[in-house]
Amino acid sequence: MLKNYFKIAFRNLWRHRGFSFLNIGGLAVGMAAAFLILLYVGFELSYDTMFPKKERIYMLVSDLKTPSDSYQIPVVDWSVLGKITPQFPEIIYSTRIDDMDLSIQKGAENFVEKRALAADSTFFKIFDLKLLKGNPDEALRAPLSLVLSQTGAQKYFGSENPLGKSLKIMNGEYTAQITGVMEDLPKNTQIQADYLLSLSTFTKIIDPSLDESWANYEPRGYMLLSEQANPTKLVSKINAYLEEVDGEKMKASNLFIKQDMEPIADIYLYSTRIGSGIPNINNVYIFGVVALFILLIAGINFINLTTARSVERAKEVGIRKVIGAQKKQLMLQFVGESLIITILAFILGIALATLALPYFNTLAGQAVALGIFSNWSYVGLFFGIALAIGLAAGTYPALVLSSFRPVSVLKGKFSTTRSGGFLRKALVVSQFSVSIILIIGTLIIYNQMHFMQSQNLGFAKDRLLVLDTDNNAKQQLLADYLKTNPNIISIGKGSTVPGGGGENSSALSIMQNSQGQDQTLTVDRYVIDDTYLDQLDINLIAGRNFSREFASDSTQALIVNEKVVDLLGYSSAEKALGASFDQWGKKGHIVGVVANFHSASLQNQIEPLSFVYDTKQSRLLTLKISPSNVSETLAYVEKSWKRFMPNTHFEYYFLDEFFDRQYRAEQRFSNLFLNFAVLAIFISCLGLLGLASYSTKQRRREIGIRKIVGASVPGIVNLLSKEFIKLVGIAFLIAVPIAWYGMQNWLQDFAYRIDIPVWIFAVAGILAIGIAMLTVSFQAIKAAIANPVKSLRTE
Repeated sequence: MLKNYFKIAFRNLWRHRGFSFLNIGGLAVGMAAAFLILLYVGFELSYDTMFPKKERIYMLVSDLKTPSDSYQIPVVDWSVLGKITPQFPEIIYSTRIDDMDLSIQKGAENFVEKRALAADSTFFKIFDLKLLKGNPDEALRAPLSLVLSQTGAQKYFGSENPLGKSLKIMNGEYTAQITGVMEDLPKNTQIQADYLLSLSTFTKIIDPSLDESWANYEPRGYMLLSEQANPTKLVSKINAYLEEVDGEKMKASNLFIKQDMEPIADIYLYSTRIGSGIPNINNVYIFGVVALFILLIAGINFINLTTARSVERAKEVGIRKVIGAQKKQLMLQFVGESLIITILAFILGIALATLALPYFNTLAGQAVALGIFSNWSYVGLFFGIALAIGLAAGTYPALVLSSFRPVSVLKGKFSTTRSGGFLRKALVVSQFSVSIILIIGTLIIYNQMHFMQSQNLGFAKDRLLVLDTDNNAKQQLLADYLKTNPNIISIGKGSTVPGGGGENSSALSIMQNSQGQDQTLTVDRYVIDDTYLDQLDINLIAGRNFSREFASDSTQALIVNEKVVDLLGYSSAEKALGASFDQWGKKGHIVGVVANFHSASLQNQIEPLSFVYDTKQSRLLTLKISPSNVSETLAYVEKSWKRFMPNTHFEYYFLDEFFDRQYRAEQRFSNLFLNFAVLAIFISCLGLLGLASYSTKQRRREIGIRKIVGASVPGIVNLLSKEFIKLVGIAFLIAVPIAWYGMQNWLQDFAYRIDIPVWIFAVAGILAIGIAMLTVSFQAIKAAIANPVKSLRTE
């Protein structure tokens, strides 16, 4: 009997090939899309979960409060871990990690490695990263110890064993010994490095005062806690202890510090601290919902089309019952056929996902999975979903058709039930509600991205070429030589450029406020020359720029932005001029105020910013170049670089492209959302096309009679289409408030955002109706132009 069921099932599939293609194809595409999204969501949720002791690894973070403001930062001061680790037995190990650009000399050439970290000797005790060569307990203990990843070792030593060998670092000033080779770090961790330099290189050789400094915030701090430790209680004890030992310093400087701890596995998705960016969990939630939406649409399609088609098999059921088929057997047949179809759709969906994975990885900007079967639990989950959809689609016709009275059915008295028609209409409304929500979401995301990328940033980033000289001694000679090229309009120097290029540092500063009192602020600090502001067209609204004519500018002058003026309580920028400051050992007065500008992406609020004048510590050269002959200018710059710095690898970037990199994550999110929204709409159209085909076939005699009595083709098309258009209209009314609420919450994560315009909802409605009209009209026109004689023939 089972063999007979299989034979009938495949005969039905083949007899109605077009319908079967729509049914199986729609479900397969939906499952493939949802499967890819699941891979993405799983990848995002797996960040920093590969460490064996992840449940006990915490990041120590800092909350700073001044009389006028408060800051939540993801770093600690240099000395805090050294103070607390010996005091609390709950802390097994602690380590500091400092991001750095490490210049490495290979032969006669210097390379600036961006994927480098300085770390304490306890680094490997906490993170348990596998060392392929070397002793993890000793690898980072001595100053000038360097651990390479497999990639780093291959770059500098090829197939040789690098252990015990040495490399010149920091422009050849120091020689580092290779003490270990580690496995390449996976992509799904925030600790990314191909080069680990012992932190004692800085604390013992370069700047021995670091371990004793206070409120000097730069490294990230991590702790491995004991199994019995209570993080909440430990934080309270840490803060009480630091209040005891540093309380007088806090009062004297009006800077009050509290420490907090964040589980390492939560930082990437949940942290909202300055420098951490927008919490990625929101995007994960959105994609999770999109995956559910796509599965819902695909499932609705399948159930809708399966139940609609089952009505045509009423006579088959009648004949089976006449020859003795039991109700249980009929139910098993319909459910079994439905399961066969969903299993075929599952197999096809896995095949489609396999083919689409390389494109999906490119779209996501990272290899979220190397293969479809890298996680078998996901495959099992989707097989279960396929079975569930098959059961849901097969159960309704199984129950209804197996209950028919064979005499009535064979006399042709069977017709679709009101409940069946209502169910199909409800399902169409549901799937188009989801589609309209996705259309609205896509339009709002696109507009927010366009808003961020087209806003006036408050500075000019076009045609600015940035070179990182890493404070090379011949920087000035290079700059003077480049000025002779007529295509290079101007050259400036700075430690940092907007967007995070160069050295990004925050400085604890004491400034005189509007009440004449000393006020502590934490401000971003740019080291620049006297041409930097003009070159970037940063607007000076009060006071003056730095000048070579004032020798004291390099030691006693400070320029701030409007945000600092507001925090100090001055009613105007002019009134802040002359206010005293004390910053990193420099004391003097504010000589200028610049208008606020976006030094970071529009995802973040404008932060307080200060500029100091020092041409010797300005590692970046910024070149304003002519828009003509760009390739020739670049060739000239490279040739000049090799003339003055032949041992340093030539690298450059354009500021506009560099600044826009901050939006890459959101751009990828936007592209992914758009692609899956289009897929969801496509699947909805497949279902609507199938239902329209079925509905048209059911009314073919009615259409024939209408044509005979004079109905026009447009009239018939309108007749067949208006029912579906009504359903789309109802879906629109349901979708609008849901989409508005969801996207309004999404926009709250942006410091600068659009107000959702009404036209977006109007466009979404027009698009949805237009898509539905195009889909339905294809079948309606086909039916309207058919020969009525054929339509009126009896079976």
